[in-house]
This record gives sequence, structure tokens and C-alpha cells, in this order.
Amino acid sequence: MERAPSPAKSPEASRKPANVRDWLKAAQADVLFEATSLNVEDGQPAVDHIRAALEHGAHAITANKGPIVHAYRELRDLAAAKNKRFLFESTVMDGVPIFSFFDQMPTIHLQAFHGILNSTTNVILSEMGNGLSFDESLKKAQALGIAETDATHDIDGWDAAVKTAALITVLMDVQVRLEEIKREGIRGLSADAMRAAKKEGRPYKLVCRAKKTESGVTASVRLEQIPLTDPMAQISGTSSYIYFETDIFPGLAITEEDPGLYATAYGMLADFVRAVGR
Repeated sequence: MERAPSPAKSPEASRKPANVRDWLKAAQADVLFEATSLNVEDGQPAVDHIRAALEHGAHAITANKGPIVHAYRELRDLAAAKNKRFLFESTVMDGVPIFSFFDQMPTIHLQAFHGILNSTTNVILSEMGNGLSFDESLKKAQALGIAETDATHDIDGWDAAVKTAALITVLMDVQVRLEEIKREGIRGLSADAMRAAKKEGRPYKLVCRAKKTESGVTASVRLEQIPLTDPMAQISGTSSYIYFETDIFPGLAITEEDPGLYATAYGMLADFVRAVGR
């Protein structure tokens, strides 16, 4: 028995979009969710994806920190010109509303902040303090799903430095280059040193710091021994912490305790609601 011939597909129907601009046009997209991996050097291809979405007339939502550091002002101004939203709440502390928090405090001036913002290194340091080796601690972070197979960006402090730069760029309104942030990671810390520091009541933490000065901003990401009287000493595992100093409120702290993998996805969902619910 002969099969009836399949209906011919038009060239338009069979043609796959060759790039993000073609996809946006074919899908008639109203929103683009951008979730590519971090590129420390220039933020690509995420910058181009977000630019294309805004030029198309779609809202752009990202969990990628690179575009904030490398192209924030351009993308912010483009979004405003197109009357669209460029949102990125999941870039720092998962879905905790840090950026929109400051949106609710007009005229506030952020003068300084410090905190623990990289979950991978925090898990590694916590487990090293409990007696595991560096490699064993890294494998545990990978098993939890928070560390990638190549965790170089976390271990060498790049992820924390990019988050620090993103906060400076958006909340302090100061453009900062990554090379201006004094950066060190945790690669050189031995398990013996970590256990000794914990025993003396001053555990090591990878701390992000930034402070406004007359000439701009000074910023760093480095290992510090934190006394037990400091709230940062109690931040362990996948938890995060940030402390803001402003001209009106001398101290505002946010602690995120043991978030799950869903937290970043929630941040993007919340941004979606903000974008389309206006």
C-alpha cells in the first residue's frame, strides 16, 4: 500500500533561525531569558543576546553577571529607549531582590558593602574546616550541584569579583574594571591552615569588599580571618551574606541561608513578573 505523500513544507517553515535575532523575529518574542555561562573577559555572547532582544522590542532577563560588568550602561539606556525592562536579579545572591531592594529606596547613596557572595568557595572552606581536603571539599560542592566541573572561576575569585563589580556598577553607579578589583582566591589555602584558623576562633572566609572614595571605589576579593563576633563567621555551606553601609542607614544586612538550586530560577521568574506585570 502506497503512503500518501507528506504535505510539502514551505521554505519558511523548514528554515531554522540562524542566530538570536532570527529566533526573536520568528518567535515574535516578548521576553528573552538569557542564561549562558559567564565570560569574564567581555561578557559575550550574553551582551549581544540582550542587545538583540531589546532592539527587537522584547524585555531581557539574565542570570549572567558578565553583561552587567561589561555593558550595563549601554543596555540600561537601550532598554529605557525601547520602553522595555533589562532585569538581572539572579546575578547576585540567586533570587534575593538586592537590586530591586535599592529601587525602593530613592536618593539613598551606597557608601560601602562587604559580604560572602560565592557559594562554591564557601562550601569548600566550610568542609575544609570540618576536616576534608581541598579536593574532597570541591567534589562535595560539585555533588551539591553548585560547582561546575571546571570551578576555576570560583576557586580563583573571579565569580566573586564579577559580583562585586556588578554591585558597584549598578548600586554605586561607578564604572569599574575587573582588573581594578584586588583579587585572590582560595587555591593556596591548606586544610591545616583552615583547621588552625577555625580552632583559634577566626575562620577563613572569601570576603568581597567595596568602598566609595573621593577618587572612585576601592574593592577587593580576598581570604580574611573573621572573628566569631562578626556575622560573616557564621555563614557556612551554600549560604550568602551582604552588609550595606548607606548615607541614611549605617548598616543593612541580608543573609541567605542554604538556598536550593531553584533559587536562581525563582529570581528569573520574579524578574519576568516585574517585566510583564507593569
